[in-house]
Amino acid sequence: MIRAELNQTRIAITGSTGFLGTALVERLLRCAPECELVLIVRPGRRGAQHRVDRDILRNDAFDRLRASHEAAIEAGDSTETFDEMCVRRVTSVAGDVGTDGLGLDDAGLAALATCDIAIHSAATVSFDSALDDAVEVNLLGPSRVAEALRTAAEVRTETTRTGRPPGEPAHLVAVSTCYVAGSRRGKAPEELVNDSPFFVEVDWRAEVDNARGARVDYEQTSRTPVQLADLRKEAHRQLGAAGTPALADKVEQLRQRWVSKQMTEAGRARASSLGFPDAYAFTKSLGERALGETRGDVPVSIVRPSIIESALAEPVPGWIRGFRMAEPVIAAYARGLLVEFPGVPEGTIDVIPVDLVVATILAVAARGPEFDDQGNHAPDVVQIASGGANPLRYGQLVDLVQAWFTERPVYDEYNQPISIPDWSFPGRGRVSKQLKRARRALDAGERVLDALPLRGKQAELGAELEERKEQLERAGGYVELYGAYAECEAIYQLDRLYRLWGSLDDEDRAEFTMDPVAIDWPTYINDVQLPSTVKQARLKMAPGRKVSVSRADRIRKNVLSADRQLAVFDLENTLIASNVVASYAWLATRRLDTPDRIRLTAKTIREAPTLLSLDRADRSDFLRYFYRRFDNAGVDRLDRDALEMMSDLLITKSFPDGIRRVREHRRLGHRTLLITGALDLVVEPLRPLFDDIVAAEMSSVDGVYTGRLTAVPPTGEARYQTLVDYADEHDIDLRESVAYADSSSDLPMLEAVGFPVAVNAETKLASIARKRGWLIEHWSKSAGAPNRVIPIGPRTHRGPIRNRRGSRA
Repeated sequence: MIRAELNQTRIAITGSTGFLGTALVERLLRCAPECELVLIVRPGRRGAQHRVDRDILRNDAFDRLRASHEAAIEAGDSTETFDEMCVRRVTSVAGDVGTDGLGLDDAGLAALATCDIAIHSAATVSFDSALDDAVEVNLLGPSRVAEALRTAAEVRTETTRTGRPPGEPAHLVAVSTCYVAGSRRGKAPEELVNDSPFFVEVDWRAEVDNARGARVDYEQTSRTPVQLADLRKEAHRQLGAAGTPALADKVEQLRQRWVSKQMTEAGRARASSLGFPDAYAFTKSLGERALGETRGDVPVSIVRPSIIESALAEPVPGWIRGFRMAEPVIAAYARGLLVEFPGVPEGTIDVIPVDLVVATILAVAARGPEFDDQGNHAPDVVQIASGGANPLRYGQLVDLVQAWFTERPVYDEYNQPISIPDWSFPGRGRVSKQLKRARRALDAGERVLDALPLRGKQAELGAELEERKEQLERAGGYVELYGAYAECEAIYQLDRLYRLWGSLDDEDRAEFTMDPVAIDWPTYINDVQLPSTVKQARLKMAPGRKVSVSRADRIRKNVLSADRQLAVFDLENTLIASNVVASYAWLATRRLDTPDRIRLTAKTIREAPTLLSLDRADRSDFLRYFYRRFDNAGVDRLDRDALEMMSDLLITKSFPDGIRRVREHRRLGHRTLLITGALDLVVEPLRPLFDDIVAAEMSSVDGVYTGRLTAVPPTGEARYQTLVDYADEHDIDLRESVAYADSSSDLPMLEAVGFPVAVNAETKLASIARKRGWLIEHWSKSAGAPNRVIPIGPRTHRGPIRNRRGSRA
């Protein structure tokens, strides 16, 4: 019946780029070879057809069908390739269920008008979606599809393939969810939400208005001075003195993220207040009600699956698209990240394989809408779930998963097997409190590390702490998102499903299995679901082979490729273990007697916290402030002293690996550039090492320095602009260039090139570099090199540096 009925039809499908939608398209193309499909997809930048080709038809779900076409051609039974079949049977239409009228143009509406059936599977399925997003798609989406079907019927001038006359709308099969029943216990029958005694009477139109208004309110709040000040503080905590453009961009990212988080929390709170586990179930429930009120003469059937998981058999066992609900939780458990997870061990985890859901939808579509004895139609509901007929207990699932990963452990980055925890099935509140305590401890540790001037391998402790915080955030997210489903004790009734199942002949039952009793849970979990999870999560199931080339070596090889065009270097803590304070101390103490040397050293040590704070706040302001100490210093004398400082300070503090790296770039034919906030007189002796040097310059009057810079020092965004201007001048492609730096203040420069390298990175840059997969180098001084905290220049009998008031600087 199913194949024969569907073979004569043209079927419109929304949500075909998603997990369920892709499975629907595959099954219809394979099992109803004469039907035609109209796929309504959001077009993207390259159009609807490109998305259909890339996001649907190239999916591995179609490997079986593609292979059958190749086999038929090879056997001489057919000349039509898979791609040719898709061109003949599949029409793509640009549309969006989140837009009134679906955003269809005349051609799209005309294509929809030729359809006999519309399967609406598009949804915002994320359990943590923003409230207004869920409202637009899940609540209003079904009604918009029904409205589009009415409009399409009015413009139809000919009968459809099955003889549907002009003016008669297509049959709408709307995919909902069993969880529209809310967080109830006991039986949840196949009835419209309007008829349920558990449904709270709310005005869905008011909910739409309030959700849209909430977005406006949060957008306005996010722009208040108090909120923006908090966001700027957080941006500075993450990036440090990265410069105004980088910080401004981060503030805007954080602002948008804050608004999204508030909208997610608003959805969760509103759903919980009405007895739903999340905004997904809440908006799906209201979507059913809105559809019932606005459908007009569109015949409607509603199919409610429970939690859809990997395929039992079709198109192949274990097929899945993306992470569903179970995969991220199981993967986190296998990696040892979820020490506890809430749930009721006697409760039911109501999951259903995707191919059983597809079979149910197609059986409903083939059956057509239901009518009473007087010929009147009312929307009917069919639920497809496992808990009422073949329950999988939560405790049984945990036992199966634990046994499987005990026998087949996941391996960590050190090739050691990960021991999985024993869950004690606590409540959500207890687990959430445990995670909050752990997060507070990590926050305290992070604040301590941020206050310390760590860099290099020590700074990576902060990066590891940040990663641990993210793991806790993910674990907390899983508890918030999925904990309610693990504690659910509703039993979804399947009376209509089994009535439909009983109407099928043996051939249909064999080809379109939808009976949950067919699932053997231990076999499904052990042989289907868990291998699929391992594949999707890319879990490391065996010790890694010892390879001769590490990831860092592979990146380093790309960095040193002959294809690179430019290598740009920072100086301080990148090529030398020194800074402007050390250079000044060396130059200033060179002409002081012992008591004055002691006084200057003590003064500099006392100023260290202030100087560090200024440097972290704004590197350019710090340099301007500090270089004023050179006021009234003789130009000729300071230039001569800088040459001597080269051998006494710069060379002894240099990193041999860094100097070799500069020379290696030059050997490869790369142009080399040093951009530094150090004074030009200090770095002038390094000029033979580079093709060009850009440094800070002080103005001079009558042979003495003024202590004032002639231009903005090349730090932060100014360093980025210097690099861009240099590349333009020398016709260099920055995508083929390398940048070396140590601080988050250098982030604009590092992000400008194709190959950024973090050298002896401070904590913030170390964290960013690890997240983004950049090359991280740890360069050190030669063994035995001096390690003076404040370098002191060798004494000379010439006078000290004095400022314009005559006092020693």
